Amino acid sequence: MKILKPLFAIILTLMWISPLYAEKNSVVIGMQLEPPNLDPTGGAAAAIDEVVYSNVYEGLTRFQADGSVSPGLAKSWTISDDGLVYTFQLQENVKFHNGSDFDASDVKFSIDRARDENSTNAQKGLFKGISSVDVVNSSVLKITLSNPNGGFIRNLAWGDAIILDPDTANSAASEPNGTGPFKFSKWVKGDRVELVKNNDYWGEAISLEKASFKFISDPTAAFAALMAGDVDAFPVYPAPETLAQFEADPNFNVIVGSTEGETILSTNNKSEKLKDVRVRKAIAHAINRQAIVDGAMFGFGTPIGTHFAPHHPDYIDLTSQSNYDPEKSKSLLSEAGVSDSLTLSLKLPPPSYARRGGEIIASQLREVGIETKIENLEWAQWLEQVFKGKDYDLTIVSHTEPMDIGIYGNPSYYFQYDSQEFRNLMDALNLETNDQERSKILKNAQKLIADDYVNGYLFQLAKTGVANSKLVGLWKNSPTQANDLTGVSWSN
Repeated sequence: MKILKPLFAIILTLMWISPLYAEKNSVVIGMQLEPPNLDPTGGAAAAIDEVVYSNVYEGLTRFQADGSVSPGLAKSWTISDDGLVYTFQLQENVKFHNGSDFDASDVKFSIDRARDENSTNAQKGLFKGISSVDVVNSSVLKITLSNPNGGFIRNLAWGDAIILDPDTANSAASEPNGTGPFKFSKWVKGDRVELVKNNDYWGEAISLEKASFKFISDPTAAFAALMAGDVDAFPVYPAPETLAQFEADPNFNVIVGSTEGETILSTNNKSEKLKDVRVRKAIAHAINRQAIVDGAMFGFGTPIGTHFAPHHPDYIDLTSQSNYDPEKSKSLLSEAGVSDSLTLSLKLPPPSYARRGGEIIASQLREVGIETKIENLEWAQWLEQVFKGKDYDLTIVSHTEPMDIGIYGNPSYYFQYDSQEFRNLMDALNLETNDQERSKILKNAQKLIADDYVNGYLFQLAKTGVANSKLVGLWKNSPTQANDLTGVSWSN
């Protein structure tokens, strides 16, 4: 008995402590915004892709963490000498999560659906140059373009170009059925989306068995959830003022990188109050960008003067063209015949950069004689009123799609900029395959929208994330809107 008692005590102790050392195979990811649906082809909200991109849904190609584009459901492709015909060799033995087989007909359905004139796809321009999509056989697909497009393979990597199962496409918004390494499990509205491992995945096996995306809109609550361990990581952490606390805590890693998020004071160019370029220019010169970065983002962010990412090799710095100059702003307003009674609506979505930045901008505009009527909207309201309804004067939002300057070529886009000159540049860009010539066109496009003061260009959104120090594999940068968990695991 003298021997058994200590042995029994050791066994009991091991039984109690073993869960602490058990290998962890699940993760809880914090997000500030809940997606309005889970179909990337049927909505513009970045939060959709942040849940499902490369996790649940896949496209022919995909973005990697470094911004490069790699094969996805297409394992290889060839391009005809004239640049018009792309022939894709598809991955084989791929199944959708409901068990149905994936083949070339699913790709044809998805691309034809996205480019249809009645499509609700937010980025229909990605498919504009396609003249036909043809099934060669079950594993070979041919896409023919009307003109060469040097960015076509990159276009297919967007979340808006993911492949759907024709039989379940109509329910993709609420019950996504993809080919990815995770399967949709549950959506508790207002709280979380749960995913589980797809054991029949065609590609490289993932480490995690389960993943949950927890929606926490309040920055204070996000801080508390991390500290309590209720979430394991917040890749886009909404309270930069508390990052120093996490940096000092060995239980956490602070991950600071870049995003594709051009944060802009979006402007309704067809508003009667804002149609005059002098008024838009006056607004631009009334804005102190660094004060916004410091006040709303606690120093995280890079001032920009056009809609282009500073880390892109073709970026040009145009911030001096709309430098902070309140006296110039007042002079431009006077020249435009604007009285002191000008009041503009400023409708703000939930992110802290928008709410905090909006208060700062309202104060800066007031100094030059422009009043604003601030209205804080929930995300669904913003999408309905601002993005779809175009019922606004000003708003603040980060455009996080990769290299999305092409949106300025769409006059029906929510800031309603109508420039044939810009559209001509985009047409030329699509036709051009030479990298040096494409660079010239992109620089001209940046300059044109800066010259027209289409929007107030504020800053490039930094990616400030916080994660449990034992969690590895999260993306540092965001070359697209994604929380790609395919390479995420727990270290010992």
